[in-house]
Amino acid sequence: MKQATFSIWRGDAAGGKFQDYETDVEEGMVVLDAVHQIQATQANDLACRWNCKAGKCGSCSAEINGIPRLMCMTRLNALPLEKPVTIEPMKAFPLVRDLVTDVSWNFAVKKRIKKFKPRPPDAPDGSWRMAQDDIDRVQEFRKCIECFLCQDVCHVLRDHHKHEEFIGPRFLVYVAALEMHPLDTEDRLAELKEAHGVGFCNITKCCTTVCPENITITDNAIIPLKERVVDEFYDPLKSLWKFLRPKKY
Repeated sequence: MKQATFSIWRGDAAGGKFQDYETDVEEGMVVLDAVHQIQATQANDLACRWNCKAGKCGSCSAEINGIPRLMCMTRLNALPLEKPVTIEPMKAFPLVRDLVTDVSWNFAVKKRIKKFKPRPPDAPDGSWRMAQDDIDRVQEFRKCIECFLCQDVCHVLRDHHKHEEFIGPRFLVYVAALEMHPLDTEDRLAELKEAHGVGFCNITKCCTTVCPENITITDNAIIPLKERVVDEFYDPLKSLWKFLRPKKY
């Protein structure tokens, strides 16, 4: 057993500062263990959101040494403990207190996205026929635990605060899961182009890097959505066809 120093952000929307805590650490501990230990022995009022401690609820998102991570999945033996470990709240969302941020904006965004609209059944028994490849394609997106680390690391939200114009990588993944679903018939391309702001993403792949579920957010979700928007609105041949074809009144 040895001691390590943790520099934890303490404060609220009005202001605050990092405060150092020394605590004993041992093999097998994760950052959340250290935070709980500090809560129990030194800072009973330290605000920290968590739930499952198994990397499946997405509640304990924070920035550890400047990188968005889940505290319950960040092992101390993977960090340089010879210097203080910094723990601070996510920067893309309003601060509530200490390590807790208000992520309610994300749930409001989800309500703006057009819902799943299935095509009519095509089998005699009232079910649907689907190719396995089409099903497999969208299964990856269902692994999302809504930790919002991808939202936090995205510079469009984190640095430029385009919350009113851009839905962020988590919800582009959600749209991709709907758009690529073999049964869905809804058209969301106009919303992707305008209200959802897919054009703001410059595919740096930082969201893919921080995803704890290893979802290939950029390559498998965002880029295909961008391609669909380009094909629909910027393809010169399609634009010419729309111009020449007779309008129906």
